[in-house]
Amino acid sequence: MNVLVTGASGFVGSFLTEALLRKGHAVTCLVRRTSNRRWIEHLDLDILCADLADRDAYAGKLGHFDYIYHVAGLTKADSEKEFFHANAECTRILASAAAQENQGLKRFVLVSSLAAAGPSRDGVPLTEAMTPQPVSAYGRSKLEAERAALSNAGSMPVTVVRPPAVYGPRDRDFFLVFKAVQSGIFPYWGKCSYSLIYIEDLVRGLILSAENSEAAGKTYFLADSRIYSNDDILHALTAAVGRNAMRLRLPRSVLPPLASFIQKFKKKGIINADKMQEIRYPNWTCDPGMAGRGLGFYAEMTLEKGFSITTDWYRKEKWL
Repeated sequence: MNVLVTGASGFVGSFLTEALLRKGHAVTCLVRRTSNRRWIEHLDLDILCADLADRDAYAGKLGHFDYIYHVAGLTKADSEKEFFHANAECTRILASAAAQENQGLKRFVLVSSLAAAGPSRDGVPLTEAMTPQPVSAYGRSKLEAERAALSNAGSMPVTVVRPPAVYGPRDRDFFLVFKAVQSGIFPYWGKCSYSLIYIEDLVRGLILSAENSEAAGKTYFLADSRIYSNDDILHALTAAVGRNAMRLRLPRSVLPPLASFIQKFKKKGIINADKMQEIRYPNWTCDPGMAGRGLGFYAEMTLEKGFSITTDWYRKEKWL
């Protein structure tokens, strides 16, 4: 099968590309000329250099693909306008082009985010049937990306996947928590609960969502079936890193000004004003039951083992 992956040079995209190659697919990676290709440069694949917003750069080049995985997106930005351009508008352009050029496309898979659905307001894990209520610019832009992709569902089969926080080797966002624990501290702003997923489980779920004929037109949460408190996360992290960490208690009221201060020095870091809109809510959880029933997807990696593997990788790469 011929497969196109956008965002292949990134964390999720690079693991997905490797998995598709192992399955024997011919993979083309759509990346910008400025993208760091460290994770994919050694792989046997084709490169299509283009900016997703530049429709002319890949005009006429989408017609032969069996599957398109749209992984590219922006998780950190200076403004809501930037989020909407990279996540919503670029998805609209790509999905429209694919629908027009490729009448035989088996699946267009959009990698969205739990942020598009928003937090659980009552502590009960979200299901796909619930009305999305994003609370951040990032979440709103990903929800608009979902709508842009699904608006082409009459011309091509589309599946949307919403992962929660993803962790594993190569990830730089969750890495900051590993680094903090290595330093002996764990940021703590009250009792919270989270859904998580290990990178290899997510990739397996993405491929299942593309290859299952019943998944067309549907949206799925892909996550570990367990819900984790921040205390669970701290316990698993200290075991993986091999040292204890004290809780650094931060009242939620100080988080927005702290984020604004940090953002002055690191404009596109994970600690930013938009992320603080999400941290205001304590429950970021979803129910992956529909993916289990419809796709046969179940996360296999335990948090403890996943954190251990990730820690070993960080140390091998001298990140920790």
